[in-house]
Amino acid sequence: MVNREVTGAHYGLRDWLAQRVTAVVMAIYSVILVVMLFKLPAFDYPSWKIMWSASWMRYATLLFLLSLFVHAWIGMRNIFMDYVKNTGVRLTLYALVILALVAYGAWAVQILWGR
Repeated sequence: MVNREVTGAHYGLRDWLAQRVTAVVMAIYSVILVVMLFKLPAFDYPSWKIMWSASWMRYATLLFLLSLFVHAWIGMRNIFMDYVKNTGVRLTLYALVILALVAYGAWAVQILWGR
């Protein structure tokens, strides 16, 4: 007899959809970033600073990073669920990944809006 773990209805569909949506957000941002880099008058610090001084660019970057973090979390969680059988080790890895992603998020906000 096979023991099945019940994880809830449409759990996999939600993750699949989240992966696709976050990938689209990251792709759109990447195109915008490349266009913005080509539109710079010069590839130097003052031009770079002007590009990042626009509020919409900071918010777009934050949206990109949040999408990246969600995308990474789903991917890492699925890898751990598939390959790490020991529950204690898996929960420890979950906690470490969550802590890292939260720290990266806080660091990103500090970089984008810090002085």
